[in-house]
Amino acid sequence: MLPLPVTICITAIFVLMLTILSLTVSVRRAQLNVPSGDGDDITLRRRIRAHGNFVENAPLCVLLILAIEAILATSDIIWIVAAILITSRILHAIGTLKRAKRVVAPAMVMQHLTLGICGVWLLIQTFGNLVASSS
Repeated sequence: MLPLPVTICITAIFVLMLTILSLTVSVRRAQLNVPSGDGDDITLRRRIRAHGNFVENAPLCVLLILAIEAILATSDIIWIVAAILITSRILHAIGTLKRAKRVVAPAMVMQHLTLGICGVWLLIQTFGNLVASSS
């Protein structure tokens, strides 16, 4: 069995998503013959933002899963958190590419709530372990 199956799974999914988002930018650049910038093309601009937002957020999601998996090991909770983060990243990318604010907003709420709750939980676990080990 893989030592960190959830971390490996979410990393693989995010690698494939990043590849797709990157390719959509590259294809549009080739179509427009725009090697840099957005060429004042709204479609290219949306693709660049979808890619950029993914790059800004996905690594933190993977690190969060890794940290939770290091503490909880085989708990099903890790899969639930990973599924929420994967879903939020997919919805955000689709919403950004299709200019569907009604999809982007819930995706970001899902992601931010999950990151916030899990971040607080990780701090509680860390300080709880520090207190327990100093006693």
